[in-house]
Amino acid sequence: MRASTHDLAALSATHRLVLRLVWTLLALFAGMFQPAIAADRPHIVYIVADDLGWKDVGFHGSDIRTPNIDQLAKTGAQLNQFYAQPMCTPTRAALMTGRYPFRYGLQTVVILSGQTHGLDTEEWLLPQALKEAGYQTAIIGKWHLGHGDRKFWPRQRGFDFQYGPLIGEIDYFTHEQHKVLDWYLNNKPLKEKGYSTTLLGNAAVRLIDTHDKAKPLYLYLTFNAPHTPYQAPEADLNRYRHIADPARRAYAASISAMDDQIGRVVAALERRGMRDNTLIVFQSDNGGVRNAMFAGEGDLSKTKIPNDNGPYRDGKGSLYEGGTRVAALANWPGRIAPGTQVDGMMHVVDMYPTLARLAGASTTRSKPLDGLDVWATIAQGQPSPRTEVVYNIEPFRAGIRQGDWKLVWRTPLPESAELFDIAKDPGEKTDLAAGQPDKVLALKRRANELAAQQAKPLFLQAEFGAMRQRLHLPPALPGEEASFNEEN
Repeated sequence: MRASTHDLAALSATHRLVLRLVWTLLALFAGMFQPAIAADRPHIVYIVADDLGWKDVGFHGSDIRTPNIDQLAKTGAQLNQFYAQPMCTPTRAALMTGRYPFRYGLQTVVILSGQTHGLDTEEWLLPQALKEAGYQTAIIGKWHLGHGDRKFWPRQRGFDFQYGPLIGEIDYFTHEQHKVLDWYLNNKPLKEKGYSTTLLGNAAVRLIDTHDKAKPLYLYLTFNAPHTPYQAPEADLNRYRHIADPARRAYAASISAMDDQIGRVVAALERRGMRDNTLIVFQSDNGGVRNAMFAGEGDLSKTKIPNDNGPYRDGKGSLYEGGTRVAALANWPGRIAPGTQVDGMMHVVDMYPTLARLAGASTTRSKPLDGLDVWATIAQGQPSPRTEVVYNIEPFRAGIRQGDWKLVWRTPLPESAELFDIAKDPGEKTDLAAGQPDKVLALKRRANELAAQQAKPLFLQAEFGAMRQRLHLPPALPGEEASFNEEN
């Protein structure tokens, strides 16, 4: 039976109505699903403290008051075996690359103020991966991965916004090192007054307050506190009048000042309605200083070092637990259960693949990662996929842990090899090397295998270059003035 013109017109109207209903439903479903998609791509606030002692936070039993950091630990996960590199530059490089620093020459010491090398530009950094995935990326605070050439600077390495110092150590009030200003805003030097910790907090709050919440945010908030020089405003010093030692008083005050700013950042996230969809990670870049040689570029030979690493041996610069096991936590409401204790091993290199996966970012442009995705360990209580920690590989020493066995191997003659059972002896008081020769040999073999892959340390290359320049200096013989003053 042939349809009439009236029937066709009615059918066409029906089709149009159905199409409108379909498009309306699709739009509704898209609106329903969009928040879920956004929730799966968290804002990331990654906070780094500088030279913080393992015990120098309230949640590890310190008398230094850190209520905001403690609250994040209480309502999130304490990362009880979180490892960093023994010093600042190597740890920051490991975080940015997901790769151990011995692979690109940043394994030894740090980049000093007068040095010009930096993190290899062939490395594909975490902010580059996150930016490619649609994140707004910002660094507020210390960089310390290259300052002598602009190609090493943060804005050239994936950060949309930069504010703070580029080198390793500054005066908290003048923002200078060796009387040279080191305070920048988006690649341009900036002279401004204020205590650096407060200024960094102010900038972080401003960034959050003006951020477009529809776009995921990666904020790398990296304080120079409590690194030397030990300085704090008078009001913060007054909190610790009861501490007689001036270095410990200023050190404690600088930590509490940093904690205040972290509290302001969390409050800003809550005020903007971003907190429930923000992963906050906090860590120190290495253990607290115990040896004045590693305190900084100033002379601290007559200063009583104030850092406290609790039960762990030694501190910054060493391969012992005190130099490498750091205070750390992760907090994401609804995704990490309050009061979680994570005892599995993890290393700062693990943060690259972990954050990249949460952000939906590709790691295909990076070189082979040493890091492992540890999100299931943090958020679901699964065993850590990490069974080995490489504390460091250098031409003159190595630190390797496999399972509970840890080797600290110093190769300059006479060589020294120490073996510890970290599960039973986290304070590394009992050397078991003499009774476990096979285990020592196996760990040495692994260290040598990795050492064959290492790049030449850029720090040592720079220092050898400086030594070669000194070869052209004239002989340091006594002058006439010296001979006149000598007795015959």
